[in-house]
Amino acid sequence: MMLNRKWITKNQKTRLYETTVPIIGLTGGIATGKSTVAQLFRLKNIPVIDADQLVKNIYKRKETIDFINLNFPETVSDNEISFAKLRELAFSSSEIKKKIENFIYAELPSEFKKLFNASPPSPFIVYDVPLLFEKGLDQFIDASICVYLTTIMQIDRVMKRDNISRGLALTIINQQMNIEEKKDKSDLIISNLGTAEDLNKEFEIVFSKLLE
Repeated sequence: MMLNRKWITKNQKTRLYETTVPIIGLTGGIATGKSTVAQLFRLKNIPVIDADQLVKNIYKRKETIDFINLNFPETVSDNEISFAKLRELAFSSSEIKKKIENFIYAELPSEFKKLFNASPPSPFIVYDVPLLFEKGLDQFIDASICVYLTTIMQIDRVMKRDNISRGLALTIINQQMNIEEKKDKSDLIISNLGTAEDLNKEFEIVFSKLLE
């Protein structure tokens, strides 16, 4: 199995964290089905590194807990972070939010490399990043895939999934880049407008394009 050279647009020096194999960025909006597509890649024996999981791993580190305890002691109890309190504090002040993010993002390269080095050999890896374009990471990957769903369908699915109001669902969705803009910026699109079977078919088409 080989990745089509068309999708190899970076070399090791210009690629995110100087990764030795091509990186395909997987993105989309909330409730678009990105996690399902990530699992489909895993079933093809393609390693998937999940950005959200990287962050969770970093928060479990002793040095992270020490940092949070030192700067925001009201959010730590018995050496455990209260993420509800930390989230509330972060959203109350852009300076606090930035301070926390700067610490976490500084730890991302080492956590990414640790998971990459533990991955089996593969012609490419998939980096599952919700904020791929928002954080400018698209400049450092080889190609991007957007899992697409219309905003109206997004709202519907978030409301049903999280049992929340339409207003709250819209507020959450609006915190991310508009899905139409993500679609336009991406190299490949996997539409999730129908059934699970339809999504599988869309995935297979895109997977074939990656390898053809």
